[in-house]
Amino acid sequence: MSALTAPAPIARSAPVAPGGDSLGRAGEGISLGIYEKALVTAPSWDAFLAQAAEAGFSFVDLSVDESPQRSARLAWSASERAHVNAAAHRQGVQLGGICLSLHRRIMPGSADPAIRRQAGQVYRSGVDLAADLGITVLQIAGYYAYYEPDDPAARDRYIDTLAEAAPYAARAGVVLGIENVDGHDIASIPDAVAVVDEIASPWVQVYPDIGNIAEHGGDAAEELRRGEGRMVALHVKDVFPGRPRRVPFGEGVADFDGAFAELRRQRWSGRIMLEMWNDDAADSLDRCVQARQFIDERLTRAGLAVIPPGPAPL
Repeated sequence: MSALTAPAPIARSAPVAPGGDSLGRAGEGISLGIYEKALVTAPSWDAFLAQAAEAGFSFVDLSVDESPQRSARLAWSASERAHVNAAAHRQGVQLGGICLSLHRRIMPGSADPAIRRQAGQVYRSGVDLAADLGITVLQIAGYYAYYEPDDPAARDRYIDTLAEAAPYAARAGVVLGIENVDGHDIASIPDAVAVVDEIASPWVQVYPDIGNIAEHGGDAAEELRRGEGRMVALHVKDVFPGRPRRVPFGEGVADFDGAFAELRRQRWSGRIMLEMWNDDAADSLDRCVQARQFIDERLTRAGLAVIPPGPAPL
């Protein structure tokens, strides 16, 4: 692990937006977190999560993806779940969310009823894992049936499977946040809002990815405006058209300034996760610090308060 010490946080008292209008409501602000795939594989959860604290982040978002290692987390024992929770508390970082991208393979909108039943179980298992880890937002991917041929009926099947999961999530107190993805299904925030409106549950909301808006050529400020009042957390990453991953912050086409100005207009507060894939690079921690500083500076310039990390809540 790098011995890099994160620089002192930028002063954040009374951030001022363009035009001189400072934030006025007590408690407003943004917490910054990091995706687990930005961090280096470590021999223990303590060592792994310590990287996030060292890089100056408040939380880590975990992944339950198509890989055997991460999909197996849905079957963690109670003691394994307690161990991860305890490690987060010891390291002073929160477990912010779970990215449930396993649904790319186990498809909620599949034409096969057996696969849809499995997808429903993935929802329930993901909700259980989130609840046991003290996580209140389960990010779900907006892919209908990723590995199947295009089918106009896939959207309706996707909505039916998700709607069946919503009451289970509600009883557990876990919000299901739909991500606008880099594919062609739920490809925009308005697409996600349309699904939210059809399901009509307060436990199904929108989890925007600002990078994916740019990858599709969308207008970040306009899409975020369409999601106002529905956005439970956000992802940020940089992209190029046709290249939605592994673009260093500041080198791609994502409109962070426009996006953050719209968040300022909404007086949006919450969690923003920096989505990165550093592939166990030796300088991963340095990259994370540089990315955090990049986003922190732009949020502050937009007049949004960035809340420095604090102790993990008990």
